[in-house]
Amino acid sequence: MPEKLRLGIFKFASCDGCQLSLLNAEEELLELAELVEFAHFPEASSRIESGPYDLVLIEGSISTPNDLDHIQKIRRQTDTLVTIGACATAGGIQALRNGANHDEFMKLVYPHPEFVQSLATSTPISNHVSVDFELRGCPVDTGQLLQIISDKLHHRKFSVPDHSVCRDCKLQNIVCVSVARGIPCLGPLTQAGCGAICPRFHRGCYGCFGPCHRTNTDGLTDWLIKDGHSSAELIPLFLNVNAEAPEFARTGAQLMRQDSAEGESHE
Repeated sequence: MPEKLRLGIFKFASCDGCQLSLLNAEEELLELAELVEFAHFPEASSRIESGPYDLVLIEGSISTPNDLDHIQKIRRQTDTLVTIGACATAGGIQALRNGANHDEFMKLVYPHPEFVQSLATSTPISNHVSVDFELRGCPVDTGQLLQIISDKLHHRKFSVPDHSVCRDCKLQNIVCVSVARGIPCLGPLTQAGCGAICPRFHRGCYGCFGPCHRTNTDGLTDWLIKDGHSSAELIPLFLNVNAEAPEFARTGAQLMRQDSAEGESHE
């Protein structure tokens, strides 16, 4: 019988939701256990083994000095490293602090901030080590996560759909919430994976799977503004769980400048 794939699952700054996506696999997880050795998975087991690992899945962003050392050690012990979720691939919701005053935040939240070791930024794993593949989502899709593990087991190239949520809406006959209801929606810019759950319930997509292939953020924001939406209304769409994704970060900053200019013109 061939040796099992040694799998390590590590967590940095995050909510654990992406790891829970794997645990939610239930029956598939039992089948997976026949092929995979869960060498490091503190969320599910007290059994902790050191590397080397054939595959490592990493949830969470780098946000403390200890994280910087830890991620380097993990990378040295890993054959294939895959980041899972918005925190690991784009800094997560905690990356909203990147454009603010970190010290002021610390004073507001902690009575003794001098005891807290924290970096001024929350950054994706790829900012610090080489990453073999990024699996998007907040949280990631269980099916896509299982597919990544299966791809590694069978020596296949990692692959997940890279089309937009907008296309999924069309395939499911979901009426466009922007056209029919005037709701701002990031569906045309966001990678599929959620099943278009928000538009299905008459809400705009807020980009939890990050930018899809060949996004046109300027085109969408120009259209939404012409349709009557303000820059201030659109900023939270882009500066959200994928705030550090380059396309969203650039557009969010651009909208903030526009909003500031609009405010000054009204004074």
